[in-house]
Order: sequence, then structure tokens, then C-alpha cells
Amino acid sequence: MVVLNRIYTRTGDDGTSALATGERRPKSDLRFAAIGTVDELNAEVGLARLHAGGLAGDVGDMLARVQNDLFDLGADLATPKNHEQRERLRIAAGQVARLEGEIDALNARLEPLASFVLPAGTPAAVALHLCRCVARRAERLIVELAARETVNPEALRYVNRLSDLFFVAARVANDDGAGDVLWVPGGNR
Repeated sequence: MVVLNRIYTRTGDDGTSALATGERRPKSDLRFAAIGTVDELNAEVGLARLHAGGLAGDVGDMLARVQNDLFDLGADLATPKNHEQRERLRIAAGQVARLEGEIDALNARLEPLASFVLPAGTPAAVALHLCRCVARRAERLIVELAARETVNPEALRYVNRLSDLFFVAARVANDDGAGDVLWVPGGNR
């Protein structure tokens, strides 16, 4: 259990921050960039939940679960693999499987696409497209981190599926795809 009785500690005044292991690194470290982007994504999901208030309950429930999972993902990233035998919080295969099931369930409601979808439509759809973009940025950072350090492979799978969930949820938010704004290649020439 986390106890936060003081918000500022002054320990980061030197430009470093601590990982869950206690190891201190510069705040500009790639691991902190990935963790910070996951945190930003969580705030974007909160905004999407606000806009998705009128959607079917399943999307709102999915987004609530995603927000909790994103804290798990941050904890996973904040705890690099080391020689400790102690069990650490990690993204698990079941969380990835749940996302896949939710993506499949939402996508079953939608007609296949004949063009790319612009990030437009309802406020909820636009907010979900923004989540998709931030999720992809988080994924790029986590992939870059994984090229340098050990990263839980399930964390990579999770964030990869997450952008897909946001995409299909955005289509659902656009009247199950009927309100999607489609790209017209060269349409303004």
C-alpha cells in the first residue's frame, strides 16, 4: 500500500528521481520519459472518460480499468529487473488478453473501414483519438527503453493493444462508426 503524507520531499531538487528500487537517476532518463508519458496518457484517459459519459457503459468501464492498468504499467516501468527475488507488480498476460477481448467486442459492432479515419467527430471520439496518439508515443518510448534495458514483454504487448482499443472505442463514440470522418486522399488539391 502506498502512503503519501508529504507531497514534496526536496530529494529531486538536484534533478534526479528515484525508481521503485530506490535507484536514483536523472529526471531526463529514458525510463522516466516512458513513465511520464504513461502518466500523461492516464490523464488523457480521464478526460476521455469525462467526454464518454453518454456512451454505453461498457466503454466507460473499459476506460476505468485502463486507468488502473496504467498505474500498474507505471509501477512495472519504475521497477527495472534486478537480482532481487521479491515479487514486483508487473503487467500480466491476462491484462493483454482482456484488452484483446474488449477490442474484439467493440469492433464486432463496427462496419469495416474503406478509408483511414480522421481524429474527428464527437468530443468523446476526439478525446479517444488523442489517447491513441499518446499511447503510441508511450509505446515508442518503451520500445526504445527495451532496446537498452530489460522491459517486461507483457508491458510492450499491453501498450501496443491499448492504442487499438482507443481506436475502436473512438469509432464506437462516433455512433458506432456512422459518424466517422473519413480521409479523402488528395481531397483538397
